[in-house]
Amino acid sequence: MTINVVCRLALVAAVLAAMLACCGNVAFADESAARNYENCLTLLENPPPLLADYPEFVEPVRELRRYEAPILVNDEGADLSVRAWRFSYNARGIIEMPNRLRATQTAVIMVHPWGIDDGQGWRTPEPAGVADFCTLEKNHLAGRHTREVINPLLKSLRGKAASVMYSLPGKEDPIRKKLYRSLRGAPNANERQQGARELDAKLSSFAYSGEPLPTQLKLSADKPVIDYFRQFPGLDATAHYNHAGFWDLPIPVTKDIDYDRNDIVIYDAEGYAILKEFLQQHGVRHVLLTGYATDMCFCKTTAGYENLSKDFNVFLVGDATLATFPANSTPRYATNAHISFAALNHLITQVSWIKSLE
Repeated sequence: MTINVVCRLALVAAVLAAMLACCGNVAFADESAARNYENCLTLLENPPPLLADYPEFVEPVRELRRYEAPILVNDEGADLSVRAWRFSYNARGIIEMPNRLRATQTAVIMVHPWGIDDGQGWRTPEPAGVADFCTLEKNHLAGRHTREVINPLLKSLRGKAASVMYSLPGKEDPIRKKLYRSLRGAPNANERQQGARELDAKLSSFAYSGEPLPTQLKLSADKPVIDYFRQFPGLDATAHYNHAGFWDLPIPVTKDIDYDRNDIVIYDAEGYAILKEFLQQHGVRHVLLTGYATDMCFCKTTAGYENLSKDFNVFLVGDATLATFPANSTPRYATNAHISFAALNHLITQVSWIKSLE
């Protein structure tokens, strides 16, 4: 099927959609602002790979066929350019499109910037405990990714975007309430200083120790594989290896972020409804999503894209996230795979595609 035929079919589909809308059979997120979108795909000739700016962290995306589509988000008074792409099996390729956003209607959210093994006191228990990316080396690699990729992006958008936000596990406990601005309010300077002292004391006093690996396993003659993994699973983050109370500690925002007192912390255990209400009350329509881990928290927690994409225009910043990478020394291939899969139903952008408009 030629591109011209695709474009003609798109025009016919647009006319049919308009007719159905007039009959009340098509529902739009905002009836008053509904428009006909001409889904005309133009083949791109020899485009460069996607997500190619940080190949140490994310394997570049290469596809046989890529198209250009018309502008999708086109806000009045837009001051932020966010080019994006998605993948369609039916179109048999990647579809790219420009977007023009109003920064004041855009929130930047970082999922789970855990302050683990970063000098704040919360650290991986020994000799066999696990947290975050589950080894010290992998936690340090993620910290470097935060410093080199995510932190500069946050700094470039802070003061322009509606909010810079971080999600963390748990609820707003007394210590973090003094440290961080939340959806409910902000601490003053004295409270932040007191919170920092309390955090240091709390994290420093914990015993970061757990049980060692088992030296003997009891295996049946009939099902030794089942018995083996039941007694020695690939990931056990319980008190057995991490020490009782480890997950009750107040997890801080990583020091690899230049945290600003106006940045907002979201707490997973408080649920999505309060986050949704806060964003909508502050006029947010778009979300630039960064953070960890692409295959887990980035999609499924309170501020993950599975929640946010139900109510907001979400752009996953594909090189500002890392997937977990068991059995590998690099996250590049795992991150590529999980971002590519997310691209079936979500828009993907990259740091270099997020630009201020003159």
